[in-house]
Amino acid sequence: MTDDRLFQFIQKVQSDRPWGRVLDAGTGRHSLAWISSLSTTQWTAVTGEEDRSKRLEHEFRSRMRSNDRVVFGNWLDPAFLHNDVYDVVIADYLLGALDGFAPYFQDRLFPRLRSHVRTRIYVIGLQPYELFPDSNGGRIVREIARLRDACILLAGDRCYREYPLDWSIRHLEGAGFTVEEVQRFPIRYGDTFVREQLDVCERKLPRIADAALVSGLGERIDNVRRRALDLCRLEGGIRFGEDYVIAARPTS
Repeated sequence: MTDDRLFQFIQKVQSDRPWGRVLDAGTGRHSLAWISSLSTTQWTAVTGEEDRSKRLEHEFRSRMRSNDRVVFGNWLDPAFLHNDVYDVVIADYLLGALDGFAPYFQDRLFPRLRSHVRTRIYVIGLQPYELFPDSNGGRIVREIARLRDACILLAGDRCYREYPLDWSIRHLEGAGFTVEEVQRFPIRYGDTFVREQLDVCERKLPRIADAALVSGLGERIDNVRRRALDLCRLEGGIRFGEDYVIAARPTS
């Protein structure tokens, strides 16, 4: 049994219904580790990064059966996985990540996935952060997010863009799904979150041409990292924001 609360909720909703063929529509190490542990008959994991598809295939080779696969592709392509139908589709933070791979396609994502869903889709998302949080934890998480996005933009890349729960529900229903279960999960961020987010900042610095700006950003990253890790230790994690999970089925 996974120790991830969001995946636990999905398994609870799925109950004793067979998983059958499963599509991880926007995969990563975390979701693929979970899906490869389930009693599926076959799984397909999709990523929009070719290098990542090769890394994941290498990492999970020992867990893959002959019919399991990691594939590189983009949901913008109408021919991608054409006519492939899966019993269960998992969209794990896919909506928020889409702007980096298929900008302005968010409103078409659920209609695009609809033809691949036989029985159920599970959507995991991050509720957009409050603009003006009233807690120390909320303020430091917002500061990390702004710094991360600034570095991404200055490096010439696109940021992720999260969508709220009610937006996701409306667009699932508009795409021909009936929403059956919804659950919100308050977040407690730890050291790993702080380091991973600020590591993104540091990886972008070599691609920023202005040396003075890079120097200032480097100092800012170090300052934010120190303050955020101190707060994590002081409060036992940073409590701010929430994730959500939506379970939906194709409307008859």
